[in-house]
Amino acid sequence: MALFKIGKKKEVKSCCGGNFDAENMQKAKEAVLSGSKVKVLGTGCAKCNALEANVKQALEGLGMDTTIDHVTDFTEIAAYGVMTTPALVVDGKVVSFGKVLSPEEAAKLLK
Repeated sequence: MALFKIGKKKEVKSCCGGNFDAENMQKAKEAVLSGSKVKVLGTGCAKCNALEANVKQALEGLGMDTTIDHVTDFTEIAAYGVMTTPALVVDGKVVSFGKVLSPEEAAKLLK
């Protein structure tokens, strides 16, 4: 009786349809290290879109000309270690997750 099956590549699927095999996770980790300096992580729901709008407003108020990358890929979101969206990433670090920041709160984190 074998306790472990060795040699089989196991693919893990999330309840949300994400595909978390080794190849996709590596691609997601590479995406984490590259790209824009400000990212909103979320599926595109109303809260995620509200966070993106508030961050845009905060950037305009600060006079910053930075593009916002809205990440909807579950694998890339998981690579950040985020389990609750929406989330805000600044310079590769998750600075907020699980709530919609007001423009004022977002401005404080972006400074």
